[in-house]
Amino acid sequence: MGAQWKAKHKQDAANAKGRIFTKLAKEIAVAARNGADPDMNAKLRSAIETAKKASMPKDTLERAIKKGAGLLDGPANYETVVYEGFAPHQVPVIVECLTDNKNRSAQSIRQLFRKGQLATSGAVSWDFKHLGQIEAEASSPDADIELAAIEAGAQDFETGDDAEDNEVVFLTEATDLDLVAKALPEFGYNVLTAKLVYRANNPVTLDDEQRAEVEAFLDAIDADDDVQNVYVGLAG
Repeated sequence: MGAQWKAKHKQDAANAKGRIFTKLAKEIAVAARNGADPDMNAKLRSAIETAKKASMPKDTLERAIKKGAGLLDGPANYETVVYEGFAPHQVPVIVECLTDNKNRSAQSIRQLFRKGQLATSGAVSWDFKHLGQIEAEASSPDADIELAAIEAGAQDFETGDDAEDNEVVFLTEATDLDLVAKALPEFGYNVLTAKLVYRANNPVTLDDEQRAEVEAFLDAIDADDDVQNVYVGLAG
């Protein structure tokens, strides 16, 4: 039984990594529509950095760039579709899909929300902020976080609990994401990722049992191949 459990555990881990690579490859392909050169395409550069951080194989990464740029098997016909609704216990959820078949995505999302509540556009997003989020790391020990945020045009920043952790999250207005990402290196910070995100204004607090139920609901949504990002208003 032990050997079987280990084999299943390894297979589950492989499947999870495969799903992550699929999502990242789609993100890269969409970004590459605006050019296959990351030096000239900030969105592609950020997607590539995220993929490298996840240890995506080089050939998978290069294939995604070529596909998105129309250099392989025709252009990537993905489009973004956003769904809003509630997980169990009225926890607000925003789901971003990147799909080549909107009907398939809609059917999948309806089924996935059976234990929650699918809502109309705007029913949930009004209580979220749409922000730019930049993960960066200090390129020198003298880098000043507050000065970098002010000079680059960020609205706020967050640091980790570990004093030795030199990674910082800079938050920006959605429209300022690219400008801030380009400016930060001048002030001692190398950009790791830059993307638009949703953050809840009033996250819901649950007990452990309720939270486990919500997390199972979210895991099922995130496992769908068409789902790219899941944003949830859950405290903690």
